[in-house]
Amino acid sequence: MMQFLGLGILTWITFLPVAGMAVVLLLGKDNKQAIRWTAAVFTGIQVVIAALIYMGFDRGMSGINTMAGFQYVEKVSWIDIRSFSWFGNLKIEYFLGIDGLSVLMVILTALISFIAVFASWGIEKSLKGYFALLLLLDAGMMGVFVSLDFFLFYVFWEIMLLPMYFLIGIWGGPRREYAAIKFFLYTLLGSVRMLLAVIALYFSVSVLDPATGEKVHTFNMIAMMNPANFEPGSLLEGVGTTWRYMAFIALFIGFAIKVPIFPFHTWLPDAHVEAPTAISVILAGVLLKMGTYGILRVSFPMFPDAAVAYQIPLAILGFVNIVYGALVAMAQTDFKKLIAYSSISHMGVVILGMAALNTQGMTGAILQMFNHGTITAMLFLIVGVIYDRAHTRGLNEFGGLMNQMPRYSAVMVIAFFAALGLPGLSGFISEAFSFIGAFQAFRWIAIASTIGIVLTAAYMLWTLQRVFLGTLPEKWKDLPDINGRELFMLVPLAVIVIILGVYPAPAIDLMSSAVNTLVDIVNAQGAMALIGQ
Repeated sequence: MMQFLGLGILTWITFLPVAGMAVVLLLGKDNKQAIRWTAAVFTGIQVVIAALIYMGFDRGMSGINTMAGFQYVEKVSWIDIRSFSWFGNLKIEYFLGIDGLSVLMVILTALISFIAVFASWGIEKSLKGYFALLLLLDAGMMGVFVSLDFFLFYVFWEIMLLPMYFLIGIWGGPRREYAAIKFFLYTLLGSVRMLLAVIALYFSVSVLDPATGEKVHTFNMIAMMNPANFEPGSLLEGVGTTWRYMAFIALFIGFAIKVPIFPFHTWLPDAHVEAPTAISVILAGVLLKMGTYGILRVSFPMFPDAAVAYQIPLAILGFVNIVYGALVAMAQTDFKKLIAYSSISHMGVVILGMAALNTQGMTGAILQMFNHGTITAMLFLIVGVIYDRAHTRGLNEFGGLMNQMPRYSAVMVIAFFAALGLPGLSGFISEAFSFIGAFQAFRWIAIASTIGIVLTAAYMLWTLQRVFLGTLPEKWKDLPDINGRELFMLVPLAVIVIILGVYPAPAIDLMSSAVNTLVDIVNAQGAMALIGQ
């Protein structure tokens, strides 16, 4: 385990933003440049740590349901209460670790958070509070992807909620209060159901305490993946039971709201439209992935019987997301709202690939999570660039920007064509894997879902035509082209999109072993459950 000053590398990458937040809070509110650069330095170091994790990650390790499958593990007792009323002992651990399912999300979170700081450079209102909340949000997101204790996972999940609420509600657009409250209530609705499932799992699973030699309940997520650790007669013991299906659905609702999956999606367009550009980038780039990650990390390996039983309904929801999101995106005249609905459509591809429950589909789903994070970050940054200059996002108000802003248009073309799945760019690879896996599992749903590819091409090309081609309106003849700071945010993302489109092996190699293990767990235990019924 890599350590520095006695702390593991995952602790550093998770809590470094909290240290940055503390420094920001100590600075004077009028010292704006120092506040901005403090946030940039701390998130920049986080990117360096993420690079070290990537270089040191052992691609051959597998076994997501055993300690042997996780790397950079840190595990110490956090809360240990003996004789906790009639429930017995309460034992919660500070337990961190990553595997092939989470390593790409750790890298993505560090990268998007760093870029979001520079996307926030123009913020002037209550700058100190803004960057403090942005760094706290960064820590909460990172904590979700590295936690292996379910209680700790839930704490980080909830920590993320508060800063996002204020970042939208204070620094957002005209309807910011409405959008922030809607986001908060939707997410809280899912969190309550998740908490009930967490408690039910805790009292259904027990392991041997090495200190006392007694059986104790645990929040250990790895232990929860092993059917042998479920206590006989407990609420969630066995396979294919009503209570297990109810727990799976409760968790699914909590994760589905975050994705978001239809019909839990209505908070997303409002949040995106009202949020500042940087927060939209984080929202689409990272937060949505927490929902699909939760399904992969928690729902599938802990409830493989339910995963198999609900495979087709999950695939149908993926199809609905893909087609519905694309159709609604096509109807938009607000540039930012169009990108928001396109995110709903592209996350449907993730759901479709996951529902396939095979290696190709899940590989495509996880790769799509990363690729969508980079592509949609580019798209929201592109919207922010033009909005900062023109103070409008109306698609019908532009035209001919390609001649006026050639560098801006070049970056835009890469993002647009990556989003519509052009071969040679990263979006194509992940969508292709997802559809290949889906076609093997549910052919007709996969075929129907390809309608979304055509619709995506239609609204992306139509947007390109309306905004960048044709005659430039007289009022936009003085618009300046993209500047150095904006290129600094967009070019690294464009490079990643191109590299992974031509050579996706650096990302696929990270996850292959973990994906194969997850597929084996779900299919073996799920099939046994169906046979048992």
